[in-house]
Amino acid sequence: MPRPALSSFRRGLFMAAPIAVLVGITGGTLALTAGSSDASDVPSRGVPEAEAVKPVRTSGEAVLQIMAHPDDDLFFMNPDTSQSIASGRSLTSVYLTAGESDGRNARRQDPEPPADKAAYAEARQNGIRAAYAEMATGNRTSPWDRTSIATAGGGRAELDTLRAKPQISLVWLQLREAGSISGDRPHSLHGLWDGRVERLESQLAAGSPVRENFSYSKDQTVETITGVLDRFKPTFVRLMDPTPGLNDKTGKMSDHQDHMYGARFAQAALARYADSPGHPPFAVQNYLGYSTGGLPHSLDPRSTEAKLRTLKTYAWWDHTDYCEDPAGCGDRKVAARPAGHGWAQSIRYARGGSTAWVQQGAEKGELYAFSVLDGRLAVWRKGGTSDWTGPVLQRGDGLDAGVTSVRLPDGRIAVFGTRTELDGEYRREVVAAVQAAPGGAFGAWRSLGTPERDDESGTSDISLPAVLVDRAGLMTVYVRDAGHAMSVSAQRADGGWGPWRSAGGRDLRGDPVAATDAAGRGYVFAGTPKTVLAWTRAAPGGPVTGPVPTGLPATTVALSVTPDGADGVRLWFRKPASGDVRTARFAGGSGHASPVRDVPGGVAGHGAVGASGGRLAVRAGSGAVATAPAGGRWVTGRSLFAGAPAATSYGFATMGLDGRLNWSPWER
Repeated sequence: MPRPALSSFRRGLFMAAPIAVLVGITGGTLALTAGSSDASDVPSRGVPEAEAVKPVRTSGEAVLQIMAHPDDDLFFMNPDTSQSIASGRSLTSVYLTAGESDGRNARRQDPEPPADKAAYAEARQNGIRAAYAEMATGNRTSPWDRTSIATAGGGRAELDTLRAKPQISLVWLQLREAGSISGDRPHSLHGLWDGRVERLESQLAAGSPVRENFSYSKDQTVETITGVLDRFKPTFVRLMDPTPGLNDKTGKMSDHQDHMYGARFAQAALARYADSPGHPPFAVQNYLGYSTGGLPHSLDPRSTEAKLRTLKTYAWWDHTDYCEDPAGCGDRKVAARPAGHGWAQSIRYARGGSTAWVQQGAEKGELYAFSVLDGRLAVWRKGGTSDWTGPVLQRGDGLDAGVTSVRLPDGRIAVFGTRTELDGEYRREVVAAVQAAPGGAFGAWRSLGTPERDDESGTSDISLPAVLVDRAGLMTVYVRDAGHAMSVSAQRADGGWGPWRSAGGRDLRGDPVAATDAAGRGYVFAGTPKTVLAWTRAAPGGPVTGPVPTGLPATTVALSVTPDGADGVRLWFRKPASGDVRTARFAGGSGHASPVRDVPGGVAGHGAVGASGGRLAVRAGSGAVATAPAGGRWVTGRSLFAGAPAATSYGFATMGLDGRLNWSPWER
């Protein structure tokens, strides 16, 4: 899958893309989106001069989900899926395989029926259609229009459109599934990706309007998914985690091989689609799969109940013949355990949960915001007294979802993330870009490499970086590695970076976070299933030591940290199974927490907490942002957003599912 544009990343150059146009101010919120612009309109600070401008166009919100199996969305992407349906915007769910399993649609305790893979695939389709219809209309029997469409890979796919809500579509590519979580099955997405088979065959559902079998090569599979992207032109794409890591106890994949390699095929298609002209800029979100069941529950009881209700509809829980299809009305295997292995009680983003994607610039009131669109770094800038401008897409593709940023002592900003190498051996690496001067253009992307030996040994499972800055402006980067321990790389005085080395820790999950207090002492935190571990720098310029137990109770793993007062920092997290916001203070370079304090008022939801000066911005149970001024009551918005909110002393920001930066000053 050659991608000439990849070489531009290796050269480390930036490319300016169209600058944003103001699209509206409603309810005190400023929304910005990508649009066309002349080079003369490029802001003079923080971005390079325009060159080789890549045209993008403004588009309304359109979400597309790509899964390996029917039910991956219901187990791992809900309630995000149901919230997109409730928004009334475009939602398309794409299923790569038929999910035919062994062809027996029954619970384990039921009498074993004859194997019929076409019928079982049809029953799972019926269950998905019922679940989506119920989420959209309240009626699981709301009718669908089923048609056969040609694919860009030379085969055909089934397209289902909900008649009452035609903005909701299902696309069934109907490829053969592996039939095993981690077993050796060459005729699978895994085998096709690795080149063990030249083609993967179809498995058509019994009632599908697609009647002729087909097979795809690796390149045809990528082309097929690329064609779906081109047909629906999403602004936001949801995928499973392409690097889920290994199980610490068994050494096997921690997720289903179809989930992992389906996500990698989707990555390859998105990279190809990003180079196509005329598409709206898109962002990506990855979701944790099976391993989320071994972590504290992240959803509140009400959200869990709604998610479980949808799963029971998919599972044909009541076993009545409401669909009048001999294949069955849902997935009876799921009926035995509709909550899965703790999956119904949680939702987790594999990456992209940082709250440090908005950063104070060198001037008073100057702000920068960063996101990833089309696999490139997108930069917005706000002057001290001016409106936001941007985004400008920087040169260098292949960035993974989510970036984080830090401000250096001289006012420059450094941005960190990870990128994926798709050509040749699959590989993820840590990358950084730093402003050449305060308020100036960002320099070339620089690779810091990876703590991983190779992809096979740990599926390239590294976290988003966390960064400490000392008073001399030198940075130290912390990454949770595939062994669920901490790895660290330190910047040298000459600006180069040292090798990755182990910093200890066990059973770390999610992304680490870091902050420096007003006295120059540093703190790094990482969650485990039971508590939080800390690494600290007790004196400015001194060594970072740890890990030490903080004494904190279990969290939902998503953390954020902010400076607090003259001698400490404050860690923010959420209470398991409720979503309530909690906080604890660390001071004097100590890794031991003050007593946990619950933020009053209670606001259900999940994900990291944006905080600044006691003001909070979080994801509410509705999927919209909820904010609370210092000591004030919670106020919840209406629009869905990606990742986590960012809070500053001036206001808070979210990234909309339409690629827009949404900004609101704090109420006074």
